[in-house]
Amino acid sequence: MSKKLLMLVGDYAEDYETMVPFQTLLAVGHTVHAVCPDKKAGDTVATAIHDFEGAQTYSEKPGHRFALNHDFDQVDVDDYDGLVIPGGRAPEYLRMNERVLEIVRQFDSAGKPIAAVCHAAQILAAAGILKGRTCSAYPACAAEVRLAGGNYAEIGIDQAHTDGNLVTAPAWPAHPAWMAQFLAVLGTRITHA
Repeated sequence: MSKKLLMLVGDYAEDYETMVPFQTLLAVGHTVHAVCPDKKAGDTVATAIHDFEGAQTYSEKPGHRFALNHDFDQVDVDDYDGLVIPGGRAPEYLRMNERVLEIVRQFDSAGKPIAAVCHAAQILAAAGILKGRTCSAYPACAAEVRLAGGNYAEIGIDQAHTDGNLVTAPAWPAHPAWMAQFLAVLGTRITHA
């Protein structure tokens, strides 16, 4: 059965972490509403491409313009079956928006699936939903997971971790594992003929 999902994005969200899950979830038949505070359907957000090129942290390059397809002000959590939060730099400022945090808390308190990757853990921590839970994130966010009372999952960059309704991963190389685990929590079954 098709699911209706909400994706919280913002300027300088990581390009792959926005585009790939959006397109993957559409490809398996789900509806995805991509929203950003203070923006409406048809507006865009700038994305950033983060890469791992041997430096002590990721590099950043300009990404694509990602078109939003729903109005943030129209979000009603009751209308959705799950939440997706890409990483990148967007979570750094989105976590300062009380409505964003309220949305995350509502999804979590309802036990609805939440997929968060990379720096999205900053939003989870700010929303106060990590206490006693195990969460993966980009390694630089491990301190925030721990300060929020969570257990940081030290897993490979291409792996994901599920803790109840929460599916997390360290970065975009984990997309196959992250999306597979999120789809499993959603109850999505893909069969091959």
